[in-house]
Amino acid sequence: MTGKRPGYFDENSEPISARIATGLHKIGLAMKQQSWQQANGAGLSATQGQILATLVANGPLTGKELSERLGVTLPTISDSVRVLVEKALVTRSADPRHPRASLLTPTATGASLGARARSWPEFMADAVADLSPEEQRAFFAGIVKMIRMLQEQALVPVTGMCVTCTHFRPNVRPGASPHHCAFVDAPLSSEQLRLDCSEHELAAESARREVWEQFMRRG
Repeated sequence: MTGKRPGYFDENSEPISARIATGLHKIGLAMKQQSWQQANGAGLSATQGQILATLVANGPLTGKELSERLGVTLPTISDSVRVLVEKALVTRSADPRHPRASLLTPTATGASLGARARSWPEFMADAVADLSPEEQRAFFAGIVKMIRMLQEQALVPVTGMCVTCTHFRPNVRPGASPHHCAFVDAPLSSEQLRLDCSEHELAAESARREVWEQFMRRG
């Protein structure tokens, strides 16, 4: 006989891409469970908690803007906002930008709950902190690319990320900080890319594609 017989796990293992997807699914279930438990503990639904957290992070927004940022349908946002208003956690006021729209602003109590809701993913940050710096950098680079691909499939909202922002200039200089943010006029490294920047301004679709191609040349 010639040749070496493949090992048991060479013949009986799923591709690593499938096992990564399984791992992300387990992490997603843990995050969903934690969000529900902590939201219920605060007397909120998970969506209501996300709305308050988003308003605390970004300031007053319309229902449509909340729908775009959270990737939740406008009717679902409207139902949750109605409950938050009834609970005196959010107020409505006229939007000077759009006469027919209302701006949603958290009350003092709503802002306090929103600040707590923003900390709900911290249990994940604790787990990530156990990774080595090299593992964190590789994980973050993979996360950026995965989110961008899911945005292309309309499965994740196209908001907040440097790589879709009109102010982002990828790979414009050599060195450890090859990118540039035109909004603050400062260089930034790949590790410093934002996933949920409050100053994000969505670039046009053609510009987003060009920016991503330029980013991937070295990213």
